[in-house]
Amino acid sequence: MKKIMIAEDDRGLTGELVIFLKNNGYDTVVTGDFSNPEAVVSEMADSSCDLVLLDIGLPGCDGQFLLKSLREKSDIPVIMITSRDNEVDELISMNYGADDYVTKPFNTRILLAKIDAVLRRAGGSVNVLKGDTYTLNVSESTVEGEGGRCIDLTKNEMRILYYLLKNKGRIVTREELMSYIWDSDEFVDDNTLTVNVTRVREKLEQIGVTEAIVTRRGQGYLVK
Repeated sequence: MKKIMIAEDDRGLTGELVIFLKNNGYDTVVTGDFSNPEAVVSEMADSSCDLVLLDIGLPGCDGQFLLKSLREKSDIPVIMITSRDNEVDELISMNYGADDYVTKPFNTRILLAKIDAVLRRAGGSVNVLKGDTYTLNVSESTVEGEGGRCIDLTKNEMRILYYLLKNKGRIVTREELMSYIWDSDEFVDDNTLTVNVTRVREKLEQIGVTEAIVTRRGQGYLVK
């Protein structure tokens, strides 16, 4: 089980994150004493965690300073959290070595998608996910049916199926899926998602898998 360290002074938010992350298959560690920045940096660097959620506005120390100091000791993935919607903060965080950045209040499902993406880039994500009658190999970007038939997926096709399978058993909204696949400020036509989902369905049908992705009109997609 992957472990995530939470460095956040808002106890209420920290508690919510612990519950949410545990419900989504992650173990958590909480650091709450920010009176000694050097000790906090050492705790993050020496931990066995796979990723750190680091708040920028911490009492007694600055999250960006902690990040800069951490990067002198460790390359552990870090996602910065802030209540300040400020492009300068984002730029500084990225320059100091942050792997991603989220602004409060954030959608927890989008945060989960960012965590998955960062861990995948760091080589810490699950490489194989299973549907009812097929298997997605993330590292090879292929999907295989029960009869052993295998087919290659494009980057976007793989990301769509990956995210749906990571959230198997619940409806994923179109907006959520689009935010995960095209994580940028660039405008993406809603029809682009429809086209890509159709292509995933066609690929699955080619290996004998039908009705794996169900459309719930007005709600989103549900994968089997």
